[in-house]
Amino acid sequence: MGAAVTPKDDFHAISLSGGKDSTCLTLLMIERGLPIDAVIWADTGMEFPEMYGHIAKVDEYLFRERGLHITALRSPKSFEYMMFEEPKQKPSCLENRARLGIPPYGNGWPGIKVRWCTGQLKTHLISKEVNRLKGAHQLQQYVGIAADEAWRCKGLNYPLVDWGITEAQALQLCYDRGFDFGGLYEIYHRASCWCCPFQRIGALRSLRRHHPELWARLLDLDNRARAQFGPSPLGQFKSNWSVARLEERFAREKAQTAPIQPNAPNDAT
Repeated sequence: MGAAVTPKDDFHAISLSGGKDSTCLTLLMIERGLPIDAVIWADTGMEFPEMYGHIAKVDEYLFRERGLHITALRSPKSFEYMMFEEPKQKPSCLENRARLGIPPYGNGWPGIKVRWCTGQLKTHLISKEVNRLKGAHQLQQYVGIAADEAWRCKGLNYPLVDWGITEAQALQLCYDRGFDFGGLYEIYHRASCWCCPFQRIGALRSLRRHHPELWARLLDLDNRARAQFGPSPLGQFKSNWSVARLEERFAREKAQTAPIQPNAPNDAT
């Protein structure tokens, strides 16, 4: 459900990803007495448990200081539904899948060219809410991009850039105020969805070590994807690496045995 709309000239909304930069932005805007009318966060359903704890902590602080709760946006369709069950409708897509022997449902693993997860579970929801707010206000939208990534800025409000706060400083500012993300940044460089196929091998190795229950779920997702979509890109978690293959690799590394080689080009396992 969206934030309550009472028509006014300016409506100040923070886009909260939950990561260090947007969290730092939220904390500093509260501290510095800057206007905040809404804090918008999209819940993919695939966040780390520690991230859900962090969001709850930010929400509690926001309510205590400003009397606001985070506006949590959630798709009615889950990640797993979209990955395995969502029916395809475009004739060209259906024809191509029939030709390749791929079922006419499910999106499979997100790819570089089609990041359907980001689009459907984040971008679409946030854009819809932003457009709703724009219909009633002169919207001022604030995004947490740090000064050392200013090249990403595109026409909105970026206070961290204006204040010269870098990514490292943003994380330390969060730590100094008691927001430690449940230790996620001590394990991972970025606190994105735990099932993201764009993670580096090192992050996946850390996932297996520090979150074995999530690693088991990832292995199950990939086994299902390979069974449903075969060796097509939709069934490939990472180029040349299935999660099962990575499991074998990491197990051998831990046992300090010979390194395992990646999949052969047409190896679906």
